[in-house]
Amino acid sequence: MFKDFSSYLFVWEIAYSSTELAAIAGAFFFAAFVKGATGLGFSTTCLPFLVYAVGLKRGIPLILLPSITSNILVMVDAGSFREMVVRFRWMLLATVPGILLGLWFLDIAPAQEAVVVLGFVLISYALFAFFTPHLKLSYEMERLLGPVSGFFTGVVNGITGSQIMPVMPYLLSLNLNSERFVQAINCSFTLSSFVMAGGLYYLGLLDLSALGVSALGLAFVYLGTKLGSLVRQLMSPSVFRTSILLLLFGLGLSLLVKGF
Repeated sequence: MFKDFSSYLFVWEIAYSSTELAAIAGAFFFAAFVKGATGLGFSTTCLPFLVYAVGLKRGIPLILLPSITSNILVMVDAGSFREMVVRFRWMLLATVPGILLGLWFLDIAPAQEAVVVLGFVLISYALFAFFTPHLKLSYEMERLLGPVSGFFTGVVNGITGSQIMPVMPYLLSLNLNSERFVQAINCSFTLSSFVMAGGLYYLGLLDLSALGVSALGLAFVYLGTKLGSLVRQLMSPSVFRTSILLLLFGLGLSLLVKGF
């Protein structure tokens, strides 16, 4: 038993250097801090830092466990689970083939191309959050665009690991109350994370080393979220949110430069 445990430790040493582990912990803490303070997506904030620390293909598996854990906790509190699953069932189902297509592209495409896509996603997200249009979709357009939104969200998720575009603008355009919006978007996040986990394992990108580091990182996620919640109570959320969006916009531009 001791020998097996030692072999796992050895694998971890090979997979991640001490510098990489420190960078991963910092990225987890900062992304959780931002989520606690502003509500911005954990994956979207964390991924650009992981790209610089360990690369996109090694970084995506690391965010799955923290994302799934935080999403399930939020879903339990939000309520209306059955209602949102039934209402957005076609959007959720369309996410699955989108993820599979995105993972196929991630597997065959050069890493630079996936980094460029992530850069565009970050910039789009930051601009949308800055200039959120007050768009209201009709019931007919909601039904028509739901599967389209789900599919392309899956594609972007499979390629980049980011789960927020274009499902977030789509759901915001429906004027859901806060609890239903949170439940609907976290249903999408959670389904995507589970499908991504299976796909990444099939591609050989998800292993015990990544899961172990991800599990250890949950402590930093918890601390970051708690501290972010305290900051939210002490300062203007709009000022902090704007600062983070500027950071994401800058990171998106830097990833474009890195990819090109």
